[in-house]
Amino acid sequence: MRLLHIDASILGESSVSRQLSAAIVARLRQADPGIAVTYYDLGTEPIGHLTGAHLAAAQGLSAENAALRQDVSRGQQALEDFLDADIVVVGAPMYNFSVSSQLKAWIDRLAVAGRTFRYTEKGPQGLAGGKKVIVASSRGGFYGPDSPAASLDHQETYLRGIFGFFGVADITFVRAEGVNVSADQRQAAIAAATAEAARLAA
Repeated sequence: MRLLHIDASILGESSVSRQLSAAIVARLRQADPGIAVTYYDLGTEPIGHLTGAHLAAAQGLSAENAALRQDVSRGQQALEDFLDADIVVVGAPMYNFSVSSQLKAWIDRLAVAGRTFRYTEKGPQGLAGGKKVIVASSRGGFYGPDSPAASLDHQETYLRGIFGFFGVADITFVRAEGVNVSADQRQAAIAAATAEAARLAA
């Protein structure tokens, strides 16, 4: 069993999503001590955002400098690690109603035609199914389906959509909402989400 653990918060030890993703991974390792974990900290070691030079390199042109070659190689490794994983745990904070740019840059390296999806006469087909994705989601306010601000949720809706596009049908969200509303709400939200994480099965 292979687990890919992604953190994408820029807040370090103050990050709620990091706290939750760590709790989820700890629970899964408890359930399966033999699980192999690969970890990416996109907050401290981000993958570069796509540029025209990246796309040219992907089409077979030689990368123009060592830094670009290294970044292209890291992006290719990120794709392979995603494809090889049986479980993917993603620490995903909501930033300005969406995902962090660091997380988006990682996802852009996964969205490769012929590897995670393909277009057919009947529409797009995901190629990366058969895995479980668990998202540790943190939000400063309330954006659930019954919230007045639900229409501003471009975080969880995007993640559900893009992983679904890749063919992943098993997607779970462990959510801490309203963490910036008050200290009491933050504590209660983290406690509830951590308890939910403790009930997860591998």
